[in-house]
Amino acid sequence: MPAFGIALFAAIGTFLFGFDTGIATTTIAHQSWITYMDKPSKALTGAVVAVYIAGEAGGALTQTVLGDKLGRIRFMQMMCIIVTIGTTVQTAAINMNMFLAGRVLAGFAVGGLVGTVPIYLSEISAPHQRGLIGGISGCGISFGTMVSNWVGMACGYASYGAVQWRLPLAIQIPWGIILFIGLSTFMPDSPRQLIRKGHVDRARVEFIKIRRDLHSTEAQEEFALMHAQIEYEMEREIKSYKDIFRLFRRRAMVSIAVQTMTSLTGVNVIQYYQTILYKSLGISSEMILVLAAFATIKQNYYYVFVGCTSFFLVIAWFYFPETRHKTLEEIAAAFGDKVVTLTEIEIAQEQTVFEEKATMGHVEDRRTEAHHQV
Repeated sequence: MPAFGIALFAAIGTFLFGFDTGIATTTIAHQSWITYMDKPSKALTGAVVAVYIAGEAGGALTQTVLGDKLGRIRFMQMMCIIVTIGTTVQTAAINMNMFLAGRVLAGFAVGGLVGTVPIYLSEISAPHQRGLIGGISGCGISFGTMVSNWVGMACGYASYGAVQWRLPLAIQIPWGIILFIGLSTFMPDSPRQLIRKGHVDRARVEFIKIRRDLHSTEAQEEFALMHAQIEYEMEREIKSYKDIFRLFRRRAMVSIAVQTMTSLTGVNVIQYYQTILYKSLGISSEMILVLAAFATIKQNYYYVFVGCTSFFLVIAWFYFPETRHKTLEEIAAAFGDKVVTLTEIEIAQEQTVFEEKATMGHVEDRRTEAHHQV
């Protein structure tokens, strides 16, 4: 399956992030939910968002610990199971405690997925497609948020009762199952992850499947460089967070800055609490569920976000290196990391292995054809 198709399917993980994040916005706005949950206090209503974010943080931290040990595919499968349980618990909630428990579980799983999917996509994508494919995961978040708000608004027109908020929550349940099936069947392992775990032959096979856009010689050279670079990095494996800033200071600061500047645009405040803000303005319940802009709110509130965004624009313009159409090794070099170089002998050795694998592949294909003919 082409990398682009794999990226679209893997974006289900980030779609879940956007949908599960956005669905809380309309859920807490439904009077039927407020009544069913025995009119929760403002603190409990805020907890609907807070415990989800706490779960996301836990899932993201778990990804740093287990992501490499389990591998990208296995880790995402585990998160699919947890998110299915979490969304089911939310849908079936009979009280606030049960609802919050479901939010924590779903947040944990989505935090792990949203931290893994971009890494997975960057590892399987070609340099000339990496920007597009990486952007698909971000689009998944935005699309999920948009869909959740429209679904929440549409269900607001249902007969008054639990179906107004249970149905939107239930729509989340199948996506984790669908992604799990895809991960178990056709989605390839990350060649880089396989090399790190010592499965070089499997990594080579997966690389050939993914990078069908390359000619034989180009594939051999790129795989050989990737293999050599990963082995070099494993020899100086990071043992502590201090080593991250010592060896990869610029890369670490750029990563932190990107996440920080994203939050300081004000998108989270707007997304999570827009319905409460609308209600304080005396806007009707139906209009609250439809509105997607804040034109009626005074602009002073946003000056802080405008200032932060402008500041980070300058930082990104002058400090962030360009990564367009570059391999991950070339990107590492752009950040000042040491990148290995290959000798002609090493390239020739890799070419020999590729030819042997290709010959074995032809033999297997012929055996399969003969078996079917019999």
